[in-house]
Amino acid sequence: MPQFTFPSPPPSPEAEVFRAEIRDFLATELKDRAPIDRAQSWNGLDPAFSRKLGQRGWLGLTWPTAYGGHARSNLERYVLLEELLGAGAPVGAHWIAERQSGPSLLRYGTEAQKRAILPRIAAGECFFCIGMSEPDSGSDLASVRTRAVREDGGWRVNGTKLWTTNATHCHFMILFCRTAPADREHRHAGTSQFVVDLTLPGITIRPVRNLVGEHHFNEVVFEDALLPEDALLGQEGEGWSQVTGELAYERSGPERFLSSFRLLVELVRALQPAADERAAIALGRLAAQLVTLRRMSRSVAGLLQAGADPALEAAMVKDLGALVEQAIPEIARDLIAEGPPTPQGRAFAEVLAYTTLHAPSFSLRGGTREILRGIIARGLGLR
Repeated sequence: MPQFTFPSPPPSPEAEVFRAEIRDFLATELKDRAPIDRAQSWNGLDPAFSRKLGQRGWLGLTWPTAYGGHARSNLERYVLLEELLGAGAPVGAHWIAERQSGPSLLRYGTEAQKRAILPRIAAGECFFCIGMSEPDSGSDLASVRTRAVREDGGWRVNGTKLWTTNATHCHFMILFCRTAPADREHRHAGTSQFVVDLTLPGITIRPVRNLVGEHHFNEVVFEDALLPEDALLGQEGEGWSQVTGELAYERSGPERFLSSFRLLVELVRALQPAADERAAIALGRLAAQLVTLRRMSRSVAGLLQAGADPALEAAMVKDLGALVEQAIPEIARDLIAEGPPTPQGRAFAEVLAYTTLHAPSFSLRGGTREILRGIIARGLGLR
């Protein structure tokens, strides 16, 4: 039976030295950034900021130097993510490329793919989106209907991807699709992944606006798009194992419990000079939950550093993290029903409104609560 394990991450003195360097950089770089802008953080799109991180050698931090990386530890990278998100830095442009597309290329890509793309990601000049979700398929990734058919000159692709974050700003997509007919008894078989240049003919990107009116999501339609032969990522037919391995990177990081962190900061400021006992208890509970999640998430970073595949642990971090993230707006609203007429109160009200509108998505992105709990139940031997 699979076992969950959250070992203590190894000590990393160099990571704490690195933390001070990051804080100094962010104190200068973000000094004029408003709380409402900081609240967007990993949804905040700023290619120029991403390039600055690349110039400092802070993207592709753990990758081999041969591919533009810097051969540093996963724990150092964890500290970097934690500080960027805690400060509300606009990291959305490079986020997916650096977090999961680059590691997938490192693991499954050809030498030519690695050398052509990874140094550009590490420089903050190449951005990726994820081609997983589809219309009418809910959270059932195995029901994928987008097809890639081999023919002379490459692969002909037809189908539609939905909820594709930042596709209009990205250079590439890692596409998950069928390369063989579905088998009722082996639903996960016959799928593959491709590295797709989004400028190719036959690819149309259409905006999908959310309830706030923002344009992060997109629909990406493939109509007889011809991908070159060398667009295949990894092995044909191994798409399912590749894409599920990728999810450990997507589900375990500090972004899975820090999406509401700016609201917590503004709540504490709005409650000053002194919170009453009820507020102190609520804040104490939130702090304890965040510390626990941080410990679990850092443990996953240590497992990744050791070369393990902590998919089960990552699912638990993501599920528990979404619960806390979604609770923070409710607790904040309960503690301060109407913000006081102060600058701190106005900032709190803006961030509360923004976070409340986005909070329902926290338990959807990266895998729905139901899917995650199914994975966890299987890990516990309950199904």
